[in-house]
Amino acid sequence: MIGVSTYLESGARWGVWELEAALLPVGYPRLVQRAGGLAAMLPPDDTRYAAQAVARLDGLVIAGGPDVEPVRYGAEREPRTGPPAPERDAWELALIEAALAARVPLLGICRGMQLLNVALGGTLVQHIDGHAEAVGVFGGHGVKPVPGSLYAGVVPEETFVPTYHHQAVDRLGEGLVPSAYAADGTVEAVELPSADWVLGVQWHPEMGEDVRVMRALVEAASTGGVSPSGA
Repeated sequence: MIGVSTYLESGARWGVWELEAALLPVGYPRLVQRAGGLAAMLPPDDTRYAAQAVARLDGLVIAGGPDVEPVRYGAEREPRTGPPAPERDAWELALIEAALAARVPLLGICRGMQLLNVALGGTLVQHIDGHAEAVGVFGGHGVKPVPGSLYAGVVPEETFVPTYHHQAVDRLGEGLVPSAYAADGTVEAVELPSADWVLGVQWHPEMGEDVRVMRALVEAASTGGVSPSGA
């Protein structure tokens, strides 16, 4: 059972309805399913319940989405930083903390990687160019793994990945190490060697065909945090 955090939107439309909704692009649960897992959506909730939610899961995915509020890492908002999502920031930070405490395998995707970094005391670059095609359009670029890393054990070769982000890791959070880079030097993946299985990727695997990262999470979740693939 792989929990995936969700958006909380003030108005979404389907059929005759336009209502507040907890949303998740279908690529996320489909990727979990393609990798052999069962997907469970985790809409924002009271942070007091995060540990209880994580205790019922075998693995956790923090999904992509809006920019992390800069106050979370002690920075002033810059002009190109998007509007805050305080409920989601609070809930996902609590989920990350609970997963780390319980040693539940954890995968952060895009915003999820950035939030993992912030949860461990790191900071973010609030704007970079060249990692998104256009507004609402995914781009792509090469990502090169760091030899010997958890990520390299899953994807050993350089790959072309789907991207849509304008923020990136600046100062790494406590214990995190880079495990992949873009050609321009941007950190594209991070991991926590002191944990059983904790990985963050800056790109969007749910928008591509490569299931290896998600499959490694599912394998780790099914074996108590140790991936049988050697990752």
